[in-house]
Amino acid sequence: MKALLPALFGGALLAGCSAADTPALEPIPGSITYGGQPRTKLSKSPVGSVVYNQFYNGTGQRVEETYILQPDRSLKLVRREIGPDFPD
Repeated sequence: MKALLPALFGGALLAGCSAADTPALEPIPGSITYGGQPRTKLSKSPVGSVVYNQFYNGTGQRVEETYILQPDRSLKLVRREIGPDFPD
């Protein structure tokens, strides 16, 4: 019983760590995948490569995005940070 209790408690804690709860990021104007996947495929880059993109949105805020190259050579948007151009 002593070994079962920590396992149940640990399982309950890990149940809240699901990535399925977070909605997928949608591309915005300026994103690499805005309007669809790029026409050119990253054929020489290994699958799982990270691609970074930085641009300014319509309000002048700096946007930094991170993509991961998928096995079908498409880019998946996995992270976006929006902040001021010059942080205080």
